[in-house]
Amino acid sequence: MGAMSVRTSPSPSEPGETPHRSGFACFVGRPNAGKSTLTNALVGTKVAITSNRPQTTRHTVRGIVHRPDAQLVLVDTPGLHKPRTLLGERLNDVVRTTWAEVDVIGFCLPADQKLGPGDRYIATELAGIKKTPKVAIVTKTDLAEPEQLAQQLLAVDRLGTELGIEWAEIIPVSAVDAEKEADRGRGAGQVSLLADLLVPLLPEGPALYPEGDLTDEPEQVMVAELIREAALEGVRDELPHSIAVVVEEMLPREDRPADKPLLDIHANLYIERPSQKGIVIGPKGRRLKDVGTKSRKHIEALLGTPVFLDLHVKVAKDWQRDPKQLRRLGF
Repeated sequence: MGAMSVRTSPSPSEPGETPHRSGFACFVGRPNAGKSTLTNALVGTKVAITSNRPQTTRHTVRGIVHRPDAQLVLVDTPGLHKPRTLLGERLNDVVRTTWAEVDVIGFCLPADQKLGPGDRYIATELAGIKKTPKVAIVTKTDLAEPEQLAQQLLAVDRLGTELGIEWAEIIPVSAVDAEKEADRGRGAGQVSLLADLLVPLLPEGPALYPEGDLTDEPEQVMVAELIREAALEGVRDELPHSIAVVVEEMLPREDRPADKPLLDIHANLYIERPSQKGIVIGPKGRRLKDVGTKSRKHIEALLGTPVFLDLHVKVAKDWQRDPKQLRRLGF
């Protein structure tokens, strides 16, 4: 999180010029509220892990939105939830620290689900953070009828009034529609509008990252996330938290011609119980092979180089509850 509090003093703008703004924003919301999808739609590339299972974003993955007038750095925090394990408590601490350090908070609430206790729990926490501007983002509008969307916008407005949160904006978006628009080469209408509304809430200042950077997560962490995402797909009965991935090494293969490089990646998938091993590996090793094939494609796209991926499944007994193991697995 070190980079987050660094701010160089802005050079005074020439009169009549629009000042350049730069700063940090984070999206919060209960698990599966559409935070990661929104991050990806804004940045225009896949940086945060997306999954239709709740509780999958564990590292603070940042996406960087470069614009002529501004740079918006998105910090993706894990969903805030009532902690049941030591890991849960650590995640919640990370969330609160992040909230206190960013320049704007976007509270994501799905349009197709009534406000629930989870939303209220987060909103109550948000109300305690006074200085940071807050924007309410009603997501997944493609899944809601117009009447349902109108009701949700009113409910969000009322929730703010009731808890003493003054929303800087209340914005409906569909990141899914935006991704389709972007694929067709059109500007992502609602999502670029969201960026237009977030930018004025940032402080004036120069760009914090070089043009072309999309995230400042170390590559190894992103590779581990892509493997983990592939491993979670299709495992319906097991908790997503019970898989951790550690990339042990990433080394260029020696004796390769310069025009045909190959990167060797060795990674371990850690699970909590021996009984989960069969589920991850699958009959005759088919699932693990599938995980390798899927994640390799994404990793090659991310790193721009052919990859040889070597995956092993290991048991780290009850790692979510063991401080020593949590540290070893990078939490």
